Amino acid sequence: MNLSRPLGGIIVILFFMLGITSTSATTKYNVLSFGAKPNGKTDSTKAFLVAWEAACASPDSTIIYVPKGRYLLAAMAFQGACKSPRITFSIDGTLVAPLDYRVLGKSTDWIRFEGVNGVSISGGALDAKGPSLWACKASHTNCPAGATTLSFTNSKNIRIHRLMSLNSQMFHIVINGCENVHVQGVKIIAAGNSPNTDGIHVQLSKNVDIIKCSIKTGDDCISIGPGTKNLWIEQVTCGPGHGISIGSLAKDLKEEGVQNVTVKKTIFMGTQNGLRIKSWARPSTGFVQGIRFMDSLMVNVQNPIIIDQNYCPHNLNCPNQVSGVKVTDIVYEGIRGTSSTPVAIKFDCSAKNPCTGIRLQNVNLTYLKKAAESSCTNIHEKAFDIVRPQNCL
Repeated sequence: MNLSRPLGGIIVILFFMLGITSTSATTKYNVLSFGAKPNGKTDSTKAFLVAWEAACASPDSTIIYVPKGRYLLAAMAFQGACKSPRITFSIDGTLVAPLDYRVLGKSTDWIRFEGVNGVSISGGALDAKGPSLWACKASHTNCPAGATTLSFTNSKNIRIHRLMSLNSQMFHIVINGCENVHVQGVKIIAAGNSPNTDGIHVQLSKNVDIIKCSIKTGDDCISIGPGTKNLWIEQVTCGPGHGISIGSLAKDLKEEGVQNVTVKKTIFMGTQNGLRIKSWARPSTGFVQGIRFMDSLMVNVQNPIIIDQNYCPHNLNCPNQVSGVKVTDIVYEGIRGTSSTPVAIKFDCSAKNPCTGIRLQNVNLTYLKKAAESSCTNIHEKAFDIVRPQNCL
């Protein structure tokens, strides 16, 4: 009687013991099998990195599964290029940063993906424990800058679905140098006075969609940096926060422009700004063109529509020059609601490069249930149809 087990059966048992399952050319890796502990106290950084190495090296599509629980993680970098054509982080738990803000604060990023293709993040929560660093900064003591919670750099075909980001030290999500990125159903939460906690920042990237997201934070809900092309934003709720901002631009003399951006069906609740374009008053090769702001609701917003080419927060170290950024072909359509200040529309454009091709249609903004005001400086080639307020137009 032959009691030997076939080699294939031994491999199946070994994979089962390691928490690795394979179905129809998709291999699943459970982080618990690599030593991760869901107690929120044991450092699970190494387990996550080893699970990534295994998935990355697989020729199959892979899933890295994070079960329910809390996982303590230090700064991590997930590097490409991978053999696996598709890697999905399926997260049912919460990833938590160390309580000591200095552990992450000295890093640029907490969870960083670089040079990857076909990576998805589905579900779960990221808790960066930011309030202790915010308090340090508020006290004006010697504090680290802080880490971005989640960043993708030089990557393609990225999906981020149903993820929650809590209390980031700095930016919540950064898309930098990427192509074909889809962000949907993401929730971002931080205090309205948390410093530099931009919700989603996009730069040097093309073909990016941000759909059905809720963003409550202390800085721009979505910030759009140089080199952004073909960006679609739809059904985003913002507030508290500083609105959806293109810029700030003119940080450098030579920088790429922003073009072909659509912002549609958005709601702004008690934000500092609504739809904003901003640049520093200094020379630059940058530009903003082909922007469509459509169907937005403003509820008690300080600056519902604003182009600010003399941007200088807190009026500290202002360049006091003239912005070289060219702003052209900007459409505002179906913008309605209430301003919390008398001036609901403000166009403060460059004296060297006046704004051109500014078109407004079906815009209705009020202040304290009465007519608001508009302010225009250095704006040429404008057109409008049914616009309130329109005293400067």
